[in-house]
Amino acid sequence: MENNIKEALAEIKRGSFEIIDFEAIEKLIKRFYETGENFYVKAGFDPTAPDLHLGHTVLIQKLAAFQKFGGIVQFLIGDFTATIGDPTGKSETRKVLSAQDVKDNAVSYKEQVFKILDPEKTEVMFNSKWLNELGTGGMIALASNLTVARMLERDDFAKRYASNTPIAVSEFTYPLLQGYDSVAMNTDIELGGTDQKFNLLMGRTLQKAYNCGKQQAVLMMPILEGLDGVNKMSKSLKNYIGVTDEPNDMFGKVLSISDDLMWRYYELLSTKSLNDIEQLKTDVEARTVHPKKAKDDLAIEIVDRFHGAGA
Repeated sequence: MENNIKEALAEIKRGSFEIIDFEAIEKLIKRFYETGENFYVKAGFDPTAPDLHLGHTVLIQKLAAFQKFGGIVQFLIGDFTATIGDPTGKSETRKVLSAQDVKDNAVSYKEQVFKILDPEKTEVMFNSKWLNELGTGGMIALASNLTVARMLERDDFAKRYASNTPIAVSEFTYPLLQGYDSVAMNTDIELGGTDQKFNLLMGRTLQKAYNCGKQQAVLMMPILEGLDGVNKMSKSLKNYIGVTDEPNDMFGKVLSISDDLMWRYYELLSTKSLNDIEQLKTDVEARTVHPKKAKDDLAIEIVDRFHGAGA
């Protein structure tokens, strides 16, 4: 059992950028192996862009890893918060989505993520369920947990404030609402990208303020480099591999990455164990396996995941 726990923790750490309260994660996984008790792992998705690329799936792969070790994934579709728009990294207030847009995008998300996640160990949730009921009194109580000065510590808000770029008051509510989701969902661990740190920590702050008896651990995943190996994977930079790309296109794009970048993709996208990847790397360096063979295997694994075996 000790070895199982050690391997599980190594897989959880794999490729992560920063983990806050790793000891809590360790306790949850140990408890699962000893008693079979599950724990809850949350990731929030505002249904604004249903067309996923492999950069988006880095986080979803990590959720799938938690499912192997006792985690029940709380796949949160922010149908309420999407009407505000996450201001993270944005230089201006975002346009509000229509209710129909949110609904359509949510359906598309579910279709795509279940190619990676185990539906039996996933709870798809919508934050309108509790945020619609929060009411004015609840909202004011929630807002009392954060000062304007603290909110302006956020890099994107600070830059916009300094440059006299408008910030809607509704945008200040976004981190609070994301944090309140963790209160309502009784989340044990929340995952997000490195740009989400402020919002992710809000969950810890509010779980303490609302006497939840826990403070969620936080795991942040890095941004995946695109095909050029320099810039982050992005549709606008045309250096991406889309989840819905045709099998041949997907295969060809994976083969086009550099030999060095291949190992980064193995770490963040492959389901092979760390030991297997390390062995493969040793074999490639010893020239008993050709780099192209290793890249072929990675490309096949990725294509099979999204299009079925043998595609």
